Amino acid sequence: MTATLRPYLNAVRATLQAALCLENFSSQVVERHNKPEVEVRSSKELLLQPVIISRNEKEKVLVEGSINSVRVSIAVKQADEIEKILCHKFMRFMMMRAENFFILRRKPVEGYDISFLITNFHTEQMYKHKLVDFVIHFMEEIDKEISEMKLAVNARARIVAEEFLKNVSSLLPIFSE
Repeated sequence: MTATLRPYLNAVRATLQAALCLENFSSQVVERHNKPEVEVRSSKELLLQPVIISRNEKEKVLVEGSINSVRVSIAVKQADEIEKILCHKFMRFMMMRAENFFILRRKPVEGYDISFLITNFHTEQMYKHKLVDFVIHFMEEIDKEISEMKLAVNARARIVAEEFLKNVSSLLPIFSE
């Protein structure tokens, strides 16, 4: 793990632990409704100040809190075009299976690659520290997965290029005659 990753993840962990102090809060507009205030944004007094934790220009986390929900949006490191494509495909794959991940949103916040929505019902059903651990572990693993996929794509491209050049070099004597 790089020297800048550990403090970044520790800052995200501390912010999430502080933001996950959620409680049941019924809608002020509709009786017997309970909607995540961070999504509906019906009243400003129920929203906390959004926090952006940034490792660098392209790798950051947005934590938006409210009285009954927290939305965590993650922008994953994308150094080059291959990483952008791999990240987009991987995130699309994850979001298509959002029903298997109870806290995963189907659509990320604008400018971020993936978003999680944690409500007070999630914190009542699951341990808060396990939810935080899941998000942190996800952030660690997503970087590793994209790096491994990039290495596999580069290795495959190298093999294909070698085979192509072998075929081209075997055809060159035919054209030189």
